[in-house]
Amino acid sequence: MIYTVTLNPSIDYIVEVDDIQLGKINRMKRENKFPGGKGINVSRVLNRLDVKSVALGFVGGFTGDFIKSVLEKENVSSDFVQVEGDSRINIKLKSQLETEINGQGPSISEEKLTQFFDKLNQVEKGDYVVLAGNIPNTLPLDLYERLTKWGKENGIHIVVDASGKALLDVAKHQPFFIKPNHHELGELFDVKITSIEQAIPYGKKLVEMGAQNVGISFAGDGAVLITQTSVYVSNVPKGVVINSVGAGDSLVAGFIGTYVLTNSIETAFKVGVASGSATAFSEDLTKKEKIEELLEQVKIEKS
Repeated sequence: MIYTVTLNPSIDYIVEVDDIQLGKINRMKRENKFPGGKGINVSRVLNRLDVKSVALGFVGGFTGDFIKSVLEKENVSSDFVQVEGDSRINIKLKSQLETEINGQGPSISEEKLTQFFDKLNQVEKGDYVVLAGNIPNTLPLDLYERLTKWGKENGIHIVVDASGKALLDVAKHQPFFIKPNHHELGELFDVKITSIEQAIPYGKKLVEMGAQNVGISFAGDGAVLITQTSVYVSNVPKGVVINSVGAGDSLVAGFIGTYVLTNSIETAFKVGVASGSATAFSEDLTKKEKIEELLEQVKIEKS
């Protein structure tokens, strides 16, 4: 079974305005509301790939009810801890430029964190747990490190899609997969990375530190997967980028979901790249048909 963890879920409120005028009344051209948060995105895409998962984390208020109801309609299983306060709303404003305004989210008490740990008792040896998104400031900053260590000690495969020091902290506990983009990878090592060739040595450093597999995404310029034995470089399919929200999460879902089904790293990487691109070319998270349509365009070189 795959479990996804979203510590600070949201409603992603996507607003489209032709020509935003600050300080004036603007009329929406289009709007959409989706349950958001990186782990939730992973669960939604897994479901579209016919791979079951359970979404874990914290929700609260009427916004939390919306998140749970949409997941239920999509047949995505969830087992959230209910907290005081409302789950956040993130505004994605699409106009001349794309602007994001992210909410803070509710405060999470020690009691609620203990309830979350209790829910992890359902995870069994051999299962996968996806830790996705940043850690809210009301939770311990070392939470991902603690969970990755717990996974290692109990034979559970941990996947981490986060930024900053958290990635360096988890690497030594041998996570199954971590996925920084090239900007995040550069920040980890205080360098500027502009090409896949530049990224590979730093991805190898993360493997040397303990990570079993490191995926590095470059948006429209491809992606690279570094394992303990090989390097896989991928192009990306051609298409018009409509939506940048959730593309990285879709790559994670495509990779993990396919690996669980096939036990093939290369096939998993190929589907992951197609999944990320398919979401970028879609209004919402991608559908399975779009992934399959793009798969033949994805070319992998192994070294």
